[in-house]
Amino acid sequence: MDTDLILTLGIVLLVLTLPSLLSAWVEGRVPRVGAIMLIVSLAMILAAVSSRPGGYAMNEIPQIMLAVVARSLN
Repeated sequence: MDTDLILTLGIVLLVLTLPSLLSAWVEGRVPRVGAIMLIVSLAMILAAVSSRPGGYAMNEIPQIMLAVVARSLN
């Protein structure tokens, strides 16, 4: 897999984790699914950053995510 794709999927999964964690917290449940999603998303982001030579700069991430979406639509 491409490191840009792994980074993009990790960021999207991280964003989707927040509602799951918040919902479990509000309802007084243990956030099992949210915690697993959080660990997986952070592992994906860490793997992408450590696999790419030179890493990622914060200002590159929006362009990288748009490029991944454009590649998947074509």
